[in-house]
Amino acid sequence: MAEQKTRRQKWLHAARIEDYCLIGDCETAALVSREGSIDWLCWPKFSSGACFAALLGTKEQGFWKIAPQAKVKDVQRRYEEHTLIVETAFETARGEVRVTDFMPPRGQYSDVVRVVRGVRGKVAMRMELAIRFDYGRTIPWVTSRGDEWQAVAGPDRVVLRTKAPLRGEGMMTVSEFTVGAREVLTFVLTYGSSLEKVPKKINARRALADTRRFWRGWTRRNAYRGPYADAVERSLITLKALTYRPSGGIVAAPTTSLPERIGGERNWDYRFCWLRDTAFTLLVLMQAGYVDEAVAWRQWLLRAAAGAPDQIQMIYGLEGERRIPEWVAKWLPGYEGSSPVRIGNGAAGQFQLDVFGEVAAALLRAPEAQDDIRVSATRLQASLINHLCDVWREPDEGIWETRGGRKHFTHSKVMAWLALDRAIEFHERFDGDGDVKRWKRERDRIHREVCEKGFNKRLNSFVQSYGARELDASCLRIMLVGFLPPDDPRIRGTVEAIEKHLMRDGLVLRYNTRTTDDGVHGDEGVFLACSFWMVTNLWLIGRKEDAKALYGRLLALRNDVGLLAEEYDPKKKRMLGNFPQALSHIALIHSAFAISGAWKPKPIKDHAHS
Repeated sequence: MAEQKTRRQKWLHAARIEDYCLIGDCETAALVSREGSIDWLCWPKFSSGACFAALLGTKEQGFWKIAPQAKVKDVQRRYEEHTLIVETAFETARGEVRVTDFMPPRGQYSDVVRVVRGVRGKVAMRMELAIRFDYGRTIPWVTSRGDEWQAVAGPDRVVLRTKAPLRGEGMMTVSEFTVGAREVLTFVLTYGSSLEKVPKKINARRALADTRRFWRGWTRRNAYRGPYADAVERSLITLKALTYRPSGGIVAAPTTSLPERIGGERNWDYRFCWLRDTAFTLLVLMQAGYVDEAVAWRQWLLRAAAGAPDQIQMIYGLEGERRIPEWVAKWLPGYEGSSPVRIGNGAAGQFQLDVFGEVAAALLRAPEAQDDIRVSATRLQASLINHLCDVWREPDEGIWETRGGRKHFTHSKVMAWLALDRAIEFHERFDGDGDVKRWKRERDRIHREVCEKGFNKRLNSFVQSYGARELDASCLRIMLVGFLPPDDPRIRGTVEAIEKHLMRDGLVLRYNTRTTDDGVHGDEGVFLACSFWMVTNLWLIGRKEDAKALYGRLLALRNDVGLLAEEYDPKKKRMLGNFPQALSHIALIHSAFAISGAWKPKPIKDHAHS
């Protein structure tokens, strides 16, 4: 059995997670490896079935590779400045060639453009293309006419256009060609419905100029001027790339089932819109001066959350869909054999109390100029907060979406307090008609209860849940949301306790998986967002040199083009979890704002504290 597994592993195709970069058109995204292979792409949108799924299996599940035929001596890659256009330089004994990959801002159709350009010498190249619709399961019918090649299966159609010679080989489309200095060859892959006319050909050179103009125009609006500006800009671009432009929703990551432990079962689908993550994203985008995204997000929220407040979900589809059934793609072996491969996310049916706080904080920060939206948002918030007053005493699944049963999570209660606190401010500022007196009573009641039941005097720390002894990195957010000030001894005690008991090789774990029943077997890596939360806590309690040292170490964990996954394995020195992860990049940006002095927690005011 072990020998059979080892033999199967040899056929797995995917690169290390950190060896990928991201391209996208703000409706979907692709991952391109350092070897020049696109191993993940869902078309036509983030949550569609993948037509390249080799990331989670073998070449048989679909990929698109363009690389030198001879041995590659060196690979260097970079994003073009201020863009999501990636350039990979391959050096061989006979010369050098560069491949530029990008997805133009979408018109009627979605395109992936790959431009091969000779730099010096003559380099023999090989292109291999295997389209496999429906997460690698469906082999399409392939036809060709001149320089146009089509793959069709059911409603899906993909068209490849290139001047390079094409031929069929082993259920793939292959091209072999040689590129000399200053010679250019383009490959354009376009998705469209098989029920409609064939998508029109685009001009690759014009598409490159349009893509460059789009991203550089967007990054010029970035208002951040503090230290670590390059890392902040790259993270902002990544968050923008994870935005679904037609609706304003923001996905947590463009991938599913990249494991939190290699070979383990902690594999989840992140290609949906978490209210928490989108609210986090909105707050940092607003801080950086991006107002349009805030308006679009608020409109998305109003559509998604329409209806009774007790029906609000934690996760929605890209366009606000409520049904996100979770199932297993059993034909996919998983990334490096990590199974199951999950499609959809069962956490959509969970009760997560903390989301009310994130939404309330985001609504408070959203632009004031949109009067018609603001009126609707005021009514929505009043409805949600009145519902929260009825349910905050109930246990929930918490920020980490544990599947080990509901608890009275400390972080969840703190976020319920935040929801009330921000809703009070929102309604007082905009003269809303909420029951503010009741909200103030409930807010102060929650504060007293959290300080009484969520703080362990023996550990001198806030703990995971009421009466527990387990620590949880979500408690690092207690100060960040203004629940207690930085000089409160309980804040320092919590930071020190997490430093002592919940850090592995100097980085922060979410919680101890051995002592916390989260309903899933196995260990996981350190959680990068939590490590950035530690940076911000250290900075705000006055340990500024420690904060900068940890921040520098975290920045060094980014891959060569500045991207981060969800987690990191300090022993094997590799990334883990879905990639790139919005929450990691959000926390990176937030820490930079704190260190630069551009952000501080809201001051405590006008209500009782324990």
